[in-house]
Amino acid sequence: MTGEDTGPENSADTADGGAAVVPPPQVPSQLPGAIELAMAAAVEEAAGELGEAAAAGSVGTHLGVTGEDDGSLTHSFVAELPGYRGWRWAVTLASAGEGEPVTVSETVLLPGSTALVAPAWLPWDQRVRPEDFKPGDLLPTAPDDPRLVPGYVDSGDPAVEEVACEVGLGRERVLSVEGRAAAAERWQEGDRGPGAELARSAPGSCGTCGFLVPLAGALRGAFGVCANGSSPADGQVVAVGFGCGAHSSVVEAGGSPVHVSALVYDDGADLEPVGSH
Repeated sequence: MTGEDTGPENSADTADGGAAVVPPPQVPSQLPGAIELAMAAAVEEAAGELGEAAAAGSVGTHLGVTGEDDGSLTHSFVAELPGYRGWRWAVTLASAGEGEPVTVSETVLLPGSTALVAPAWLPWDQRVRPEDFKPGDLLPTAPDDPRLVPGYVDSGDPAVEEVACEVGLGRERVLSVEGRAAAAERWQEGDRGPGAELARSAPGSCGTCGFLVPLAGALRGAFGVCANGSSPADGQVVAVGFGCGAHSSVVEAGGSPVHVSALVYDDGADLEPVGSH
């Protein structure tokens, strides 16, 4: 491997492959044909993956070279493959020292900075959304789910049972502090939180509405369930800072509660001029 690969084509900004390349370190220089060797390894790898016919022309322009350590360099080539725009072939050549043979250490296909790649992998239980559920679907919780802690059991101690009733007697697990905090944050920032557009134009908040059914336990002071069948939030958890036009303080004062502009229409649009017949 020689220093012949440190010319203008080693620019760190490569539009085709997006490979960031830097001048190589001090490496053995007994191989004048380093680029040819690396390209041959890339073609061989492409043939093994795609077949001889498909591999023809799959290795494009040499993009540059990156120094790995004192004994190895990685050469990059444009990947001329359908659907792999911005990808590059990366071939690492290595040598044990002066006078030692240079060998191909690794050949891989890598994405560049402009390459289209798949999104980061997520476990299945993090990919599932509420709208994905259908009748019969199950979503088990992990035994060490931080949102849950072991519940109380029947101990026969009245003092313990009083607490057990509050947190859920008979339930194997109940919400942890972390679980309650996560739910509170989600509800507070959701469509039924104080920041919702509906809440900003409401005549009052749910905390002062007679239709609010407060939650029990630690979330009682911040959330409740709407019990107004005329409200868009009926049957849903709402923050006390949320609100809508169906607040219990809104009393009918006669006439329509709908803005007059919504009722105006042209009652002569369908009438024909007098004398048209």
